[in-house]
Amino acid sequence: MTRSEHQETRETILNAGEQLILSKGFSAVGLAQILTQANVPKGSFYHYFRSKEQFGVELLKRYFDSYNQLILALFDQPEKTGKQLLMEYWQRWFENQATICCDKQCMAVKLSAEVSDLSDDMRLILKSGIDSIIQKIATCIEQGINDGSLSAELEPHHTAFTLYQQWMGASLITKVRRDESAITNAMALTERILAK
Repeated sequence: MTRSEHQETRETILNAGEQLILSKGFSAVGLAQILTQANVPKGSFYHYFRSKEQFGVELLKRYFDSYNQLILALFDQPEKTGKQLLMEYWQRWFENQATICCDKQCMAVKLSAEVSDLSDDMRLILKSGIDSIIQKIATCIEQGINDGSLSAELEPHHTAFTLYQQWMGASLITKVRRDESAITNAMALTERILAK
């Protein structure tokens, strides 16, 4: 098997695992299910990953790499104010989390509570990924303060952290209640916090 074929099969396994885990959770998905979904011979998992935990670490790294690229692209719209960019970010979050459709759910929301006690390696990837997102939001808040679309009284990092934890919590409650009330409330509170 060539290096590119190895990498392609590895990505196929990660893609299959991601869909299953978003649907059922990390603990509920077995390696055989992942390999069947990926159409990869059973028993070959350890050729690509040392353990299920390492698979989870790689899955989260890939998720946060992709998510960070999406945020960078979203926030790189110089024609928009910082506030407009932030509200577009939260609107996208709302649209993805207000549905109970599993394929759009956020991997960080799905796995944070489940794996943080199971795997310190996975917890640290989640922490690093979430910290990176919060920093990007804080930078966008600074931009909004500088362009005058946000109040100079906002402390960027504290505000970013507060907003992010509010949306994470609202997303979890949305999963439990299976209605949009918590995420709708998060949007209303965000609009109030960012009101000039």
